[in-house]
Amino acid sequence: MAFAITQTCCNDATCVSVCPVNCIHPTPEERAFGSTEMLHIDPKTCIDCGACADACPVDAVFPVDRLTDGQREYARINAAYFEHVETESSEAVETPAQQPGDSSPIFHAWSKPVFDRVLPSDFGPLRVAIVGTGPAGMYAAKDLLLHTRAEVTLIDRLPVAGGLVRYGVAPDHPATRNVSESFARFHTHPRVRRYLGLDVGADLTAEELAAHHDAVIYAVGAATDRRLGIPGEDRPGSVSATTFVAWYNAHPEVAPDAVDLSAERVVVVGNGNVALDVARILVSDPQTLAGTEIAGHALAELRRSKVREVVLLGRRGPQHAAYTRSELLALKHLSGVNLLIDDHDPRIGTAIDAASSTDKAAVLRGVEREAVDWSLSPGAAGERRRIVLRFLSAPVAVCGGEETRAVRVTGGPGELEIPAGLVLRAVGYRGVPQAGLPFDEATGTVPHERGRVTGRPGTYVVGWIKRGPSGGIGANRACAAETVGSLLADAVAGTLPTPTGGPKAFRRLARRRRR
Repeated sequence: MAFAITQTCCNDATCVSVCPVNCIHPTPEERAFGSTEMLHIDPKTCIDCGACADACPVDAVFPVDRLTDGQREYARINAAYFEHVETESSEAVETPAQQPGDSSPIFHAWSKPVFDRVLPSDFGPLRVAIVGTGPAGMYAAKDLLLHTRAEVTLIDRLPVAGGLVRYGVAPDHPATRNVSESFARFHTHPRVRRYLGLDVGADLTAEELAAHHDAVIYAVGAATDRRLGIPGEDRPGSVSATTFVAWYNAHPEVAPDAVDLSAERVVVVGNGNVALDVARILVSDPQTLAGTEIAGHALAELRRSKVREVVLLGRRGPQHAAYTRSELLALKHLSGVNLLIDDHDPRIGTAIDAASSTDKAAVLRGVEREAVDWSLSPGAAGERRRIVLRFLSAPVAVCGGEETRAVRVTGGPGELEIPAGLVLRAVGYRGVPQAGLPFDEATGTVPHERGRVTGRPGTYVVGWIKRGPSGGIGANRACAAETVGSLLADAVAGTLPTPTGGPKAFRRLARRRRR
């Protein structure tokens, strides 16, 4: 019986490296790896060894015969990938005796080995500081610690390590949070020094940090949200999804009373995975969240919540939605919640009906459609809470006086107002300028060349501050490999600046400056 990769796949590709029969695709060497939503196991090649399940950092791999009701569709999704996509290393090779309909195994040829790092035998230990302890920073630390004799200084401005894994993953996705366990051993590694609650740019300068290390890697992520640029977006009751996610994850910089759930209807602007996370948390039974790591103040607010309906507002059609197919599938299986499509535009139903089996719009087949009457109270829809997907509709303004009353949107003949007491902006994250580093306002990133910060020898970036807020947790593995590769190449070439201070001097400096 073959294995299948399921919803929580993080694209880390650790499973690819341990598979003895090369049945997991796309691999990091294939062009599709950068754009695929998840990895897939070819059931005709899988030998049921379980190596991938053991290696997966987010518990996303299971035997097909052990998939739960909500996971069973992934057996078909894994198999369907190999019906429509050929791997780039080679085409699937049939044995001479294989005939149409034959169930004989299909084998995938191995790509040629690549050795893109060659370090001299006398390569000495480097002192490398990594600013940020989220996935990007920890993948970089792991790479350095496993493959070199580097001494690593981990720095985070927050009092708790983890970054995106700790403060950005929904509490009802515990498997995704498990990736932190693969990083935990590196926090206490004998060649690691860790400084939490130390803010580079506020407590010490970038120049001071660089003066005590051979190289510095910034893995600071994208700390704020993108703006809508519409009237009323800063009105009370209009909150960024960044704040909402941080609120339910007990981020120390977000107040426990930052979110008020006294409104019956919430409008979430955006239809990416974060928007789906937000909607799911808002309508989930609080009892199902009680056993998770959700913040106590958030759980208490959800228990007294009056939210009956969440409207997900998408500018484009269902075939172009930003969420992944796996997250949408999870939404369809949400207990006690109705999923509805606002059928206000005939193009929406047409796109769903015409979608191919591999198109994410096809997931919406069978979901109820109706033209929603927004003048009705959300409670009129019945006892069950519901999520309404409204495509081809963009916000024009957040309306109200001292508080949010409605969202004016496009779509259909002219504009209309959707009554709502809370609006959550979920249109993407954005990086913020880092003191002492160049910054590209247009992209919200630090200018770089393969991770090398422009005009700053010995300074590097990794993760969202490097490439923008795209890709999940596992995408940081390849991103970190590129940055560390550039750093090591510079070290071999002798172009790294020579530090003027040593480890003891930095420890004294950090102790004096740490909050």
